[in-house]
Amino acid sequence: MHFHQQQEYDAIVVGSGMSGGWAMKELCEKGLKTLVLERGRLVEHVVDYVTEHKQVWELPNRGRVPPGVAEQDYAIQRKTYAFSEATRHFFMNDRENPYVQEEPYTWIQANVVGGRSLMWARQSYRWSPMDFEANLEDGHGVDWPIRYEDLAPWYEYIERAIGISGQAEGLPQLPDSIFLPPMEMNAVEKAAKARIEAAFPERTMTIGRVAVLTEALSGRAPCHYCGPCERGCSTGSYYSTQSVALPAARATGNLTLRPHSLVHEVIYDAEKDRATGVRVIDTETNEQLEFHARIIFLCASSMNTARIMLMSKSPRFPDGIANSSGALGHYLMDHHYHVGASGAFEGFEGRYYQGNRPNGIYIPRFRNISLETRHPDFVRGYGFQGGASRQGWSRGNTLRGFGAGLKEALRQPGRWTMGLGAFGETLPRYDNYCELDDETTDAWGLPVLRFHVTRDANDLAMRQDMMATAAEMLEAAGAINVRTYDQIEDAPGLGNHEMGAARMGRDPKTSVLNAFNQCHDVPNLFVTDGACMTSSACQNPSLTYLAITARACDYAVEELKRLNL
Repeated sequence: MHFHQQQEYDAIVVGSGMSGGWAMKELCEKGLKTLVLERGRLVEHVVDYVTEHKQVWELPNRGRVPPGVAEQDYAIQRKTYAFSEATRHFFMNDRENPYVQEEPYTWIQANVVGGRSLMWARQSYRWSPMDFEANLEDGHGVDWPIRYEDLAPWYEYIERAIGISGQAEGLPQLPDSIFLPPMEMNAVEKAAKARIEAAFPERTMTIGRVAVLTEALSGRAPCHYCGPCERGCSTGSYYSTQSVALPAARATGNLTLRPHSLVHEVIYDAEKDRATGVRVIDTETNEQLEFHARIIFLCASSMNTARIMLMSKSPRFPDGIANSSGALGHYLMDHHYHVGASGAFEGFEGRYYQGNRPNGIYIPRFRNISLETRHPDFVRGYGFQGGASRQGWSRGNTLRGFGAGLKEALRQPGRWTMGLGAFGETLPRYDNYCELDDETTDAWGLPVLRFHVTRDANDLAMRQDMMATAAEMLEAAGAINVRTYDQIEDAPGLGNHEMGAARMGRDPKTSVLNAFNQCHDVPNLFVTDGACMTSSACQNPSLTYLAITARACDYAVEELKRLNL
């Protein structure tokens, strides 16, 4: 096997999405010569957002991926809301990158520099003190080795840098961030908020807290409500690696970014008791490469990070690097998704809204936050995201009629509807896991992952309550024809918030990482993506990933200065 001449760096970051992007920025700005390895292709800000402002009729297939292509190349990716003809060039090719579903699992993956930071829904919520104490309180999972107070200054640091618009509410279960001005609710949402809060004083409805600017920040323009954000944002109005982290890292002169670089092994030196580098396959040339560094940050997304670690075997770590605990690959979590209710509203026919607001409303957790709100059938809780809107011209796809009359009818806005969709916490369970499948390989001959993920009784009871409370709130808000839904046939994973697989913990015997995301077994190997999470809370996790990454980078650089790594 031919390897390139050894190349040395201060730091290697694997992955360039939410966590990897921020790690590259922090390490470069702290003076480290940093190599960022990304398996996907390069996407440059602005110039590579090739479908950003195209209307559906300007796309060859009117926004739909031809069925044959979708089924063959994107059998999994096509299940996510963000996948379409206008975004498929950002997504993983499932045919080249298969995995085995012992139990069904929907694994959504990007395959570009920037990762899912280009396509994320941008919802940004702090976790609360109770989220970091929940495992200790109810005995599910191991205790987090950090508390809210450890992350609070890092939350603020991230919020000031990326910009979060939202409304302060003073809720203990959802700490306020440093906010830009909130986006405005529409008429139906304002009415629903007043009626829901009157009927249920313990429940709050607020505008979503979102990493989209409502005021200019650091040369980035405020959002102009133009449309589908998942195609890329040339004004940089929402946070992505391309809009903030990558230009900051490049400005230091310390960055080397290498796309088309599939990392498949972390190199471990038993004599030094350190990770010394990584082995890489160039996905364009199939060339085998090797790079070395003093510290390594794995930020490839939860399961890809686990896969790399599981493939990194040595005499000391026959089951994967830093896996003396046996916890690697286990305790996978993803939020509940596709469960809630919807209804229609009358009496607002003279009201409308302007633009395409890239945000919805949020109803924070109200279950199991006190003795009075304790539910007898499940632990932990959930929140709702959603919003109200009026049907547009596309409703003509299902209306009867033709000709001038139909066209004229479609010039007028349709009826008002509102939906509430729940995101709920799942518990960390050892028997939800991924492992290497040596009988199935990807396009580069590497073993793929085999998934074992199921729902338990706590999950099922929570989903029933989600439907019931969504319906009762919509009814209280004045909705008619309220219908509940639970698409439980959709496999776990579609929430796109995968966590666990290399969890943090206090005890090296039961966890992979310590309080600073440093492997218990290998002190210069760090993991700061979703793999590190010890529980899932019910809030979107990306803001927490960024805060954890910034904190870990600060610690790692200080340890380097002290010659401890």
